[in-house]
Amino acid sequence: ETHGITFRIQISVKELLDTDVLLKLLFHLPVNYPSTLPDISVNSDQLTRAQCMDVKDKLLEQAKKHLPEPMVHDLILWIQQHLKYVIKQSATVCKEKTALSKRTSTEDGIWMLFLHLDHMRAKAKYVKTVEKWASDLRLTGRLMFMGKIILILLQGDRSNIKEYLILQKTSKVDVDSSGKKCKEKMISVLCETKVQSQHKRFQTFEVKEYSTLDELQKEFETAGLTTLFSEFVPPLLK
Repeated sequence: ETHGITFRIQISVKELLDTDVLLKLLFHLPVNYPSTLPDISVNSDQLTRAQCMDVKDKLLEQAKKHLPEPMVHDLILWIQQHLKYVIKQSATVCKEKTALSKRTSTEDGIWMLFLHLDHMRAKAKYVKTVEKWASDLRLTGRLMFMGKIILILLQGDRSNIKEYLILQKTSKVDVDSSGKKCKEKMISVLCETKVQSQHKRFQTFEVKEYSTLDELQKEFETAGLTTLFSEFVPPLLK
């Protein structure tokens, strides 16, 4: 009622580069859909990350043409018919897009996302999933454990930060008390902001465990994020 509906669709597209391409599409329909565009995520083992992003961009372009009418079925038919063209165009404009991406990245700057998770029942699988998402979306930062506190701090392009958040909220990343796969419902977005000049850029994504609050605080201080720590972490201990 408050978050809308999320569903996955898998389609196989024939005769593309002499092979079948399996597209995994995730649609999140907000409560005011179809007056508002859906969030779309695209994955495929046969396509590169950049190609998946191009497919997503083209789908969103098409979606705008259908407002305010229901559009998901039309979008699926469209990509089945036009995927070959989208991929070919993607290769043609690769250099231009890279240059544009660099300019856009410079204009938008690097963004930071700070999350608090309530728990992880299937910790090993959950951690591996977060690491894969961070790698796929070229995000750096930390997954931090300190006692019962679980924090995720990410840095990267704003569009990739937003896509990570969609994945985090809509994918079955954990298990419930009966051992069934479930979505992450106990997540808090503590902060989403542009990285400032005083903030240190993380070069990698790492999973780290801290035995004391002082150790955790030093991690934030080293990254120039003392204010972020002071504002959000101590209240989690209460």
